[in-house]
Amino acid sequence: MHKIIISASYRTDIPAHHAAWFKQRLAAGFCDVANPYGGPDATVPLGPDRVAGLVFWTRNIAPFEAALAAVRAQGSPFVVQFTVTGYPRALERGVIDARVAVRQICALSRCYSRRAVVWRYDPIVLTSLTPPAWHRRNFAVLARALGGACDEVVVSFVQIYRKTRRNLAAAAARAGFDWRDADGGVDWAEKRVLLAALTAIAAENGLRLTVCSQPEAGGTPARCIDAARLSDVAGAPITAAEHGNRPGCACHRARDIGAYDSCVQGCVYCYAVAAPRRAAARLRQHDPAARKL
Repeated sequence: MHKIIISASYRTDIPAHHAAWFKQRLAAGFCDVANPYGGPDATVPLGPDRVAGLVFWTRNIAPFEAALAAVRAQGSPFVVQFTVTGYPRALERGVIDARVAVRQICALSRCYSRRAVVWRYDPIVLTSLTPPAWHRRNFAVLARALGGACDEVVVSFVQIYRKTRRNLAAAAARAGFDWRDADGGVDWAEKRVLLAALTAIAAENGLRLTVCSQPEAGGTPARCIDAARLSDVAGAPITAAEHGNRPGCACHRARDIGAYDSCVQGCVYCYAVAAPRRAAARLRQHDPAARKL
């Protein structure tokens, strides 16, 4: 029987907000997933006989420790894509302190392996609070702290969608900062200069820097859903077709089980939350015993 890779989730932070729900669905062996574009729900298997591996996306793994232990007990390999940016609170109001996040990544690495966790410095947001020189200094501090715990750091520059523009503009008005991507994009030549500097800093700290879904930035393409990395974690080959989610994406095929507008960490640049208040209300009302998020 064909096995699948589960993505949990680039639509929301399941480890930070939905650990109880995930544990119940893992025990049940399946979950339902709403189609974000309309249409009927889909049922996705979660049992070890159907799952080749899992990729978790998070900014706070602490609430998910018991769930990770359950996944390991089930025998399924996993990789944690862990975002740590250390941005000012005006840009990300509700995330845990970067120093706490660094400690969590180091603990994951010790417990599971260096290949089981990937640091994401993603997205890079250029504002008057976070100009290129700020990113170089901030990235260097984080890279020195994480170089021994990871072997890869994934970056990208913020994508400006309609909801991103609205949320960034509201945050800028509240906090009094300017954001450089207001016109839809800083000059790519400037971005490539910054990327080259970050790549060199990463290499100095034993990290390979890869770029997520932005070939125009140059650099090495990232593969966030990576069957080869999962194979290393599993100690056995895992195969999957390349099946990107958007142009420039090099990910292997996976089934995402998350839902948009269900994260309350308050990152004003996030593409997955259109309305923070609606996301907060949805989280309050969610039943952890439900079949879907």
